[in-house]
Amino acid sequence: MAFLTAVGLFAATQRPDRPAPRPAAQLAPPPASDGRVLLSDAQRREAAASGTWLQDIRSLLPVGERLEYGDYLWDDVPENGGEVWVRVDLRTQLLSVFRGGHEIGSAVVLYGADSKETPLGTFPILWKGRNHRSSLYDAEMPYTMRLTGDGVAIHGSDVRWGAATHGCIGTPTEFAAKLFEIAKVGTRVLIVRSDPPSAPTIRTS
Repeated sequence: MAFLTAVGLFAATQRPDRPAPRPAAQLAPPPASDGRVLLSDAQRREAAASGTWLQDIRSLLPVGERLEYGDYLWDDVPENGGEVWVRVDLRTQLLSVFRGGHEIGSAVVLYGADSKETPLGTFPILWKGRNHRSSLYDAEMPYTMRLTGDGVAIHGSDVRWGAATHGCIGTPTEFAAKLFEIAKVGTRVLIVRSDPPSAPTIRTS
């Protein structure tokens, strides 16, 4: 979506087996308040119309530079209250955490390889385990937040170029710890694959 590109909310790189999206036209970002980027009414309507957000979005975290693998941002706003929910965009490889319409965390993530793809849809967190170990893959999965009955989860991972998961969402472990502390059983997680931004129209006459 154009407004997300405008405020710099995108990953620096894509998975090596997938082409990077074309950049959208650069738009002037809306004014920031207390370090946050406020969305205009038009941008909020655009987000709502896309059908890829669970709630109305009021503000995003400012991203000065593109996030690299292993990078994350976190700036909670607990005084504002409101429901905590999570959005994962497989195209941009970004997980965003929201509280009361405000983005409070964003991280570059890993997701499922083609042989075991990450499912799309809305999933409640079914179970949490701080020091979980996968019996199927014999792998440490710190701060596991399980989303499906067959084991797809958000968990701490070594997020690096070229890596993938067996369907899970792998986040930097420090970020997973922060999300683990505020997420509850029942917290909703929306997993989408957004459309690439449109290329700007160039007039030739």
